[in-house]
Amino acid sequence: MSDSWIVSVGGRAYGPYSVEQIQSFAAEGRLIPQSLVAKPGDTEFRPAGEDPSLAPLFFPIQPAAMAQPMHTDEPAAAHKFGRSETEGQDGKRAHFVIMADMKSGSIAGLEEEIFNLGPAIPILPQVWLVSCDMSVSGIRNILMQKLGKLDLLFVVDATRDKASWFNFSPEADTRIRRLWSRQTENMPQRAAS
Repeated sequence: MSDSWIVSVGGRAYGPYSVEQIQSFAAEGRLIPQSLVAKPGDTEFRPAGEDPSLAPLFFPIQPAAMAQPMHTDEPAAAHKFGRSETEGQDGKRAHFVIMADMKSGSIAGLEEEIFNLGPAIPILPQVWLVSCDMSVSGIRNILMQKLGKLDLLFVVDATRDKASWFNFSPEADTRIRRLWSRQTENMPQRAAS
């Protein structure tokens, strides 16, 4: 892979990011084949899945697996680390809570996109409950295109216990990751009333 990439999100360029950072973003589902990337100094962005250096992150070539027979008695392969682009696209609807803090402009475009996802209702100002068959990262990637550089987005997959967010500070991002990944057994137990 090349040394670094710039990522365009909502018309704003971020980076440059190292190979390790790009690999981490792809494993977390934060970078998908449709994400726009460019090499530092390039003037045009293109989908990450079309970049020859990045395509293997999304479409790994596994010749040995292709040569195996379709029916086998071996146990299924372990789930790959990270979120896949198709995670949550198993045809089963999930329930999502979408929260936005819009500071840059109108909420109308974001709300229209939310209602395009599936059945949705506003439950509080700038908070919606949505039912759809997408992944939490897929929803975040669609909605963040409607956000400005000061806007925040937090999406919770209440069915699968997953979360995805956009535009939080590095400190907030770290705290959210730490809290979300904490095992429930480490959480203090509340006494039943």
